[in-house]
Amino acid sequence: MKELTLEDVKHLDEKDELRPFRDEFYIQDRMTYMDGNSLGLLSKRAEQSTLDILESWKTFGIDGWQSGEHPWFYLSEELGKQMAPLVGAKESEVIVTGSTTVNLHQILNTFYQPTESRYKIVADALNFPTDTYAIKSHLYTRGFSEETHLKIIESTDGNFISEEDIIASFSEDVSIAILPSVWYRSGQILNMERITKAAHDKGVFVAFDLSHSIGSIPHELHNWQADAAFWCTYKHLNGGPGSVGAMFVHEKHFGKRPGLAGWFGSNKDAQFNLDQTMTVADGVGAYQIGTPHVLNLAPLIGSLSIFSEAGITDIRKKSLQLTSCMIELVEQELKAFDFTIATPLDEHVRGGHVYIEHKEAARICKALKAKGVIPDFRAPSGIRLAPVALYNSFEDVWNTIQILKEIMEEKAYEAYENERGVIA
Repeated sequence: MKELTLEDVKHLDEKDELRPFRDEFYIQDRMTYMDGNSLGLLSKRAEQSTLDILESWKTFGIDGWQSGEHPWFYLSEELGKQMAPLVGAKESEVIVTGSTTVNLHQILNTFYQPTESRYKIVADALNFPTDTYAIKSHLYTRGFSEETHLKIIESTDGNFISEEDIIASFSEDVSIAILPSVWYRSGQILNMERITKAAHDKGVFVAFDLSHSIGSIPHELHNWQADAAFWCTYKHLNGGPGSVGAMFVHEKHFGKRPGLAGWFGSNKDAQFNLDQTMTVADGVGAYQIGTPHVLNLAPLIGSLSIFSEAGITDIRKKSLQLTSCMIELVEQELKAFDFTIATPLDEHVRGGHVYIEHKEAARICKALKAKGVIPDFRAPSGIRLAPVALYNSFEDVWNTIQILKEIMEEKAYEAYENERGVIA
């Protein structure tokens, strides 16, 4: 097979229909950013929408809740409508609120209703730990034990989990399953439609953590009949550090009282009656808890407008081209340096990043940063590289792998200790 050249890569950039969106983002000189699956870059639109919300505070004071271009009182619902196409949901099924973990707590408090015969929670060994922490906290506070009430699906190799093993876990004693759409290390995509059907066939409620897929791959949550989902907005959605999370609840569950109630889960028309008895909102808005963090919602106004223009289908198409290019270059340029590609090669089950392993991964990541490439280290030996469709180019991918090759040839990583920093 013909090897990829720099000219080939530049030709891919010339044909890239999403290329104009790169100019929407703040990209620093002499830096190649490959960590968009941890924190997306700031866009100029997100910056402007944040300034606009600050201006509305400056101009209207408390009247900003109902005045201005984006009244704060309805902002969580309005952003939910903008986000709904990214997850294949009805506008009434998505709300921008809370955080990943808070929204999971809401889902568990509301929909985990164990009985004598159906009481177990299914989770997996490779999910991001915050989900496991939240699940275990519910067992502890209810007086249950992990041994009797939690079923963990194991991985045979530390990177991938068999869908067959997931389906086999849906026994008659399982109440609810909490699973990722994309595993944060390897980038393996779970077939959510298949898993949802298998869960429902066994009477199991299923909720998905979309943190590593939202804004990177298309979803059809409503049509798949997924019960619920939750996610962050600071990775591929570029909402900024700590930006407000979001959740989906299928309309078939509307009317279920929230397990964690707060005044912003009230019907909007009745909220300021300030009755001691709550008038619960009809749709997904019922699962809000407290007053929305307006300044943290603000960047999403601008960011989501970019997604509306670019379209998630075209984003996914380019994302696959970028990760395929990167995988090909890793195989072509780094075969002498003992790297292992631990990301699915099949694009149908590959998310928006590439995961490679090397015993010197921590040192290599430090050397990459010293040369202007921003990767993501995952202990003990993983390097995540995320070429993001909206702002990374194919030449970025080329440069990343060439710099990595140079580091390995010169053994530049030996100047660093092989351990992670406080944040990795």
